[in-house]
Order: sequence, then C-alpha cells, then structure tokens
Amino acid sequence: MLENCYQYDLIEAGCDEAGRGCLAGSVFAAAVILPPDFYHPLLNDSKQMTERRRDMLREIIEREAVAWCVCEVTAERIDKINILNASIEGMNLALRGLTTPPQYIVVDGNRFFTDLDIPYRTIVKGDGKYANIAAASVLAKTHRDEYMCALAKEYPQYGWDKNKGYPTREHRLAIREHGLTPYHRLSFNTSSEQLELF
Repeated sequence: MLENCYQYDLIEAGCDEAGRGCLAGSVFAAAVILPPDFYHPLLNDSKQMTERRRDMLREIIEREAVAWCVCEVTAERIDKINILNASIEGMNLALRGLTTPPQYIVVDGNRFFTDLDIPYRTIVKGDGKYANIAAASVLAKTHRDEYMCALAKEYPQYGWDKNKGYPTREHRLAIREHGLTPYHRLSFNTSSEQLELF
C-alpha cells in the first residue's frame, strides 16, 4: 500500500513525468496535491497499471485532488535543452500551475532543481512508494498517451497510437522508411546507433 505523501506537516505536491525515453513527441509532467485521506487500492506507479486502470484513476485523481496540473515540453524544446532539463522544466511549470501553492515538493527520480522557494526531496522509484507521486505519474502518462494518439491520426505510419513514440522495432522501421516528422526529437535520432534494429 502506498503512503499518501512523504511528510504530513506541510502541503505536499508529488511530481512525475512521462515520455522521457521516447523518440517522438513532447514530454509531459504533472504535479498533484492529494487530500490527506486520499486512498485508492488500484493506485500505483503508472507503468505497473493497465491503460484501462490508468484512465479510470485519472478521472478520480482529477476530481478528488486538492490541485493538479499537467504541462507539456515540446520535442523542439527537448532538442534545445536536453531531455533531463526538459523534464525538470515541465515539472516546474506544473508546480507553478497548481491552484493551491505547495509548501513541500516530492519528485520521482534523483535529479531536480527549481527556483521556487519551496523545499523538495527526490525519491528514487517514488511513484511506487507515495500516492501523490503515483497520481502525478498517472496524469502525466494518460495526458501524454492521449496526445500521442491524436498525433497518430496525422502520422499513422509510425504506430504512435500503440507505441506512443517509444523506440519499438515498428517505430524504428517507420523512421527508416518514412524519415522524421516535425514531432521527432532530432537529438534522439541523428546517430545511426539510435536507429539500429533490434
């Protein structure tokens, strides 16, 4: 069972991102403040959940959270500042977008920085330990999946409705055959090693 949050003395926001390892599309980041008594037995790290359960939890989280925000950082921006900085930028944008200002921040992973005057802690595999980070992971993942399915209608040959922009064999073959789109991360795709077929 997930702990609701890392500490209970201050209003705490959980942060996570989705799409960091993709070859195409924006990275999405979310920040979520849950009520202190929030509990759902199916809430977990979004990668451990089925798509159906993620979609169900998204509705519950968006309805019951004290505050939530999801932000997008484009492929063009990722190429400019690199994926780590883009992920952190997205989380900072999401934190700034919360209607209730947090007093403490917990972030999934081991790297974060902010110019917000708010204490924070990074937690490796935090999305499997704390409900507020898990909730952020669900929102980031479901919003990004929705976005990639919309892009798939524009570029159906890449299979983004299924692979969501991740480097699957199908996606790599499509890049070989059709080239890159404006949504591909050029810094991820320029070397031949990136496009090797496995």
